[in-house]
Amino acid sequence: MRTLKARPADLLAADKAAMLALPPAVLHVGWHNQIRLGRDYYVRVDTNDYSVDPRAIGARVDVSADLETVKVRHGGRVVAVHQRRWARRMVVTDPEHVRIAGTLRTTFQQPVTRPEAETMMRDLADYDRAFGLDPEQVSHP
Repeated sequence: MRTLKARPADLLAADKAAMLALPPAVLHVGWHNQIRLGRDYYVRVDTNDYSVDPRAIGARVDVSADLETVKVRHGGRVVAVHQRRWARRMVVTDPEHVRIAGTLRTTFQQPVTRPEAETMMRDLADYDRAFGLDPEQVSHP
């Protein structure tokens, strides 16, 4: 009271009248990050790892978490939704993500066969002429 020359309760109405209104703002509760999805197709929120659709490996994904869920988006499409876990050092895996990863792994490990093209055969005499050799003097097996 000595420095204000009044009781704080008496000055409350004057303080409220001098205040401006708060601007309208959307309250964002939660956590948001953008990362490049690694080959292990998991994202980390706090200390927990959550699986993501492995078809997004190598792409930038948006990870958002609130009090209840963890969502991962790639190109506006949701590629993972998990219930948020509050225990520490957990690995949360969607069985569908494991199935897709197995399919992608099998496809990657199979050799790609190329169709035989007969137009790919070239006459060896063309090379002899390119190097200035007489095709009739060079014998080919």
